[in-house]
Amino acid sequence: MRIAVPNKGRLHEPTIELLERAGLHIENTADRQLYADTVDPEVSVLFARAADIPEYVADGAADAGITGLDQARESGHDLVDLLDLAFGRCRLVLAAPEDGDITDPEDVAGLTVATEFPRITREYFERTGIDAEVVEVTGATELTPHVDMADAIVDITSTGTTLQVNRLAVVDEVLASSVRLFARPDVADDEKVGQVATALGSVIDAEGKRYLMMNARRADLDAVKQVLPGMGGPTVMDVADGAEDHVAVHAVVDEREVFETIDELKRVGASDVLVTEIERLVE
Repeated sequence: MRIAVPNKGRLHEPTIELLERAGLHIENTADRQLYADTVDPEVSVLFARAADIPEYVADGAADAGITGLDQARESGHDLVDLLDLAFGRCRLVLAAPEDGDITDPEDVAGLTVATEFPRITREYFERTGIDAEVVEVTGATELTPHVDMADAIVDITSTGTTLQVNRLAVVDEVLASSVRLFARPDVADDEKVGQVATALGSVIDAEGKRYLMMNARRADLDAVKQVLPGMGGPTVMDVADGAEDHVAVHAVVDEREVFETIDELKRVGASDVLVTEIERLVE
C-alpha cells in the first residue's frame, strides 16, 4: 500500500507527525526524495504537492492520500473520504470589498468572481442557483477586486486576517475543509487501508483524553463510579497486594474534566490518583 502525503507546506509536518504517532515511522527520508519506506514493509509513502495528491490516488500511483478536502473536491475525482484527520481546518468563502454593494450571495449574480477553486465555486453557484462568471486565477486572489479583475472572490481563509488586510468581508461560506485520508473506491475496503485508517484514528481519538488510575475502598466504589465519566464505565481490578477491602480503578476522561474529577474523586474516598497521557485510543 502506498500513501501520498504533502511534501512541503503547512500540511507536511502535521502529517508526518501523525504518521509517526500512529506507528508508521518513515525511514530513509531525505530532501527531494519522492518515495520512502515505513516500518511496516507493506506500507510506503509518496511525497507530492497537496494539490496533486487526489490525482496521484485516482491514477493509481498511490492507494490512499492525505490532503485537504478542498483539494479533493477541486480535483473532481471520485475518492472515498475515509477519515477526518482533524487538522488543517479552513474555510472556502465568498468574499467581497467590505465597502461595496455585495452583502448577500445573490448580489454577485451577473458579476465576476475570481478564484483558485473554479470547480468548487461553479458547483456552489449551481447549488445556490446564482448565475455568476467564474474566473480562474493562480494566486493573489484577494487583490483581484481592487484591480478591477473581479467583483468578488472565493478563497481559502483560516483566521480571516488576509481578508481583513485587503478590506474584504465574508459574504458566505462555500466549503468547510480539513485534512482527510482519502482512498480510491476499489481499495477503500482493503484490509491494509483499514489498518492505516484505524491507526491514524486511534491517535485522533486520544487527543484531549487522559488516563486516570486510582485506588479505592470497595465500600466507596459505587461513589467513585458515579464521579467517573469514563468510556463505557471504569475498569475495576483487585489490588495486587491482596488488600481485599481495596480495588484499583482505571478510566479514560476528557482532559478538560481532569481537575474537577480528581477533586471529586478525593472527596468520595479515592486515593493514589495517577494521571497519564494517552498516545493512541482504539475503541
